[in-house]
Amino acid sequence: MAPTVLVVDDEENIAYLVSSALRLAGLEVATADTGTAALAACTPTSPDLVVLDVMLPDLDGFEVLKRLRAKGVRAPVLFLTARTDTADRVRGLTSGGDDYVVKPFALEELVARCHLLLRRGGTTETSTGRHQVHDLVLDEDQHRVWRSDTEIALTPTEFTLLRCLLVNAGRVVTRAQILDHVWQYDFAGESAIIESFVSTLRKKVDAGEPKLIHTVRGVGYTVRLP
Repeated sequence: MAPTVLVVDDEENIAYLVSSALRLAGLEVATADTGTAALAACTPTSPDLVVLDVMLPDLDGFEVLKRLRAKGVRAPVLFLTARTDTADRVRGLTSGGDDYVVKPFALEELVARCHLLLRRGGTTETSTGRHQVHDLVLDEDQHRVWRSDTEIALTPTEFTLLRCLLVNAGRVVTRAQILDHVWQYDFAGESAIIESFVSTLRKKVDAGEPKLIHTVRGVGYTVRLP
């Protein structure tokens, strides 16, 4: 069965173009033109991806995302917006979003990013492997993470970031390597995005002792015992 995508945009022409491009790429697509309609269309198991406009007539995209996460929807979210400020991009990505496309955009790029997010979420390919440092365990087959006996809920992007660090456990992963591995494109040096994601990941993974995620100042990050 093809992965499902919900496109949320009140501009009819953009919703049509995006939906058509995704259907041509082999995906199942539904649309919504308000935040309320988007919330009604989502369940914890469907869709597999949400393409979400920030500027909606009733709720902004950030509020929609907050409510989606509150109702248990873990699908990756790609923000679609005309806003270009770095602060808005950081807010979108660190509030639980997974990617950010600024209008105007190339449909080919949007489709490629959607496929990347679906792969990251385990929807279009099956990954294998189990990675562990001390009591932190990441299981790629199950797409789950534990610290000791406590399971940790991560967004798809947080999961990919943690996997990047665990695969390279004991080695320093540079910011450039993180950008390339996690997002596969350049954020034009906006290290604040990486720092925000690492900070969020630390709050979830390193809530107890010992702390496993370490900053190597001026270089990047590593996962190891102190």
